[in-house]
Amino acid sequence: MLSFENDYCCGAHPAILERLAAANATQFPGYGSDEVCESAKARIREACGAPDADVWFLVGGTQTNQTVIDAVTPAYAGVVAADTGHVNVHEAGAIEATGHKVLTLPHHDGKIDPAELDRYCATFYADGNYEHMVFPGTVYVSHPTEYGTLYTLDELTALREVCDRYGMPLFLDGARLGYGLTAPGTDVTLRDIARLTDVFYIGGTKVGALFGEAVVFTHGNAPRHFLTLIKRHGALLAKGWLLGLQFDTLFDGGLYLDIARHANDAAARIRDVLRERGYTLTMDTPTNQIFITMDNDVAARLQEHVRLGFMEKADDTHTVMRICTSWSTTDEQVDELIALL
Repeated sequence: MLSFENDYCCGAHPAILERLAAANATQFPGYGSDEVCESAKARIREACGAPDADVWFLVGGTQTNQTVIDAVTPAYAGVVAADTGHVNVHEAGAIEATGHKVLTLPHHDGKIDPAELDRYCATFYADGNYEHMVFPGTVYVSHPTEYGTLYTLDELTALREVCDRYGMPLFLDGARLGYGLTAPGTDVTLRDIARLTDVFYIGGTKVGALFGEAVVFTHGNAPRHFLTLIKRHGALLAKGWLLGLQFDTLFDGGLYLDIARHANDAAARIRDVLRERGYTLTMDTPTNQIFITMDNDVAARLQEHVRLGFMEKADDTHTVMRICTSWSTTDEQVDELIALL
């Protein structure tokens, strides 16, 4: 069965497996207090152009979102996100379980509009009863978004200005960050993200690692005792060197961006064929996720041969399906999918 279901169905890039095998018998200190993690942190700081950044390695995306949001959001406040945001839709109430309500704004191709965020905050503080309400405490964005779309540099800059106006940290979910940084036409770099956000994370699970995410507090602004907070949320790995080694490999010689660019190139080939053959692109995205609105019968026939991701029902007779490429997608697999299409 051919699979274009997600970008984390394979294990890890061979370079990571080779290093893991070579280091397997080495005895490292626990919980990330080892030289491999320190090397990975140094590489990430250099790539971000942020020498004072605090870097931490956590085990997965949901744990990372929950831990960071809980750590940076006041106890009386919630987190503002697009209504399609991962923290609102696909994290099983993990954020609410910490006592922080997810405050949603309507999405625009998966993105928050800075002007609407500004109006939301202004309206909140203009309400004479705001002390009895859930404060907007943190702003959460995904880049790429859940629809594979990207913020522009101007949009991120405008979000930064609104966050500064209302004293809210800006948190960027980078679960698929590599695909965003290497997308054709983007004007946002890793250094831009490090400059404009208070905290973001570099996704490993969906960009070539076995598992793990690298959280970057961009200005040495990690909350006090953040290691303890990570452990309280079940996101701390005792064998922390396993995480550090993976990111040390991904950020050695540009591997992280190279494998992400490969996935984007594969997606572009598929996207061109979809257009040529009259499929309906739900939205035009430049990254490794492709969304198509398909007749239910066509989707059923296709899925007899290839695993696709279900996104949502479009109507009674059509479904939005996702085709997702990854570092492991081969030219031969793309050719097979094109033949099926």
